Amino acid sequence: MRMIAERLTAWIRPTRVVHAHCDLPCGVYDPAQARIEAESMAKIVEKYHASDDEVFRDRAILIKEQRGELVKHHLWVLWTDYFKPQHLEQFPNLHDLFWQATKAAGQAKHSVDPADQQKLLDLIGEIDDVFQKSKSG
Repeated sequence: MRMIAERLTAWIRPTRVVHAHCDLPCGVYDPAQARIEAESMAKIVEKYHASDDEVFRDRAILIKEQRGELVKHHLWVLWTDYFKPQHLEQFPNLHDLFWQATKAAGQAKHSVDPADQQKLLDLIGEIDDVFQKSKSG
């Protein structure tokens, strides 16, 4: 039995160890995912205001709210899986920036005000700036 366990252990033991500051080597995470969904929300709001068809408007609201959930998801994945303690030292406003952005995503999700959509896009832009700086060292 011991010999089987030793063979199994040798078989599943990694042949090399990979070190990364995030869950997977870089290139997996990007604020672009959140930005694309937020841009969709802004376009939906434009189409909402351009239409007087109530069925279309109801459907637009539903889709916009779904996109809003995806924005929040992508922001939280970026926040929890990419950014690490050393980033907080380098960018002390990081907690507040993500808090503001996820709150803005919730507001944009519930709103048909283009200003709310733009605020969310602006905050995602700030997160992208920090993200790009963090990648360059």
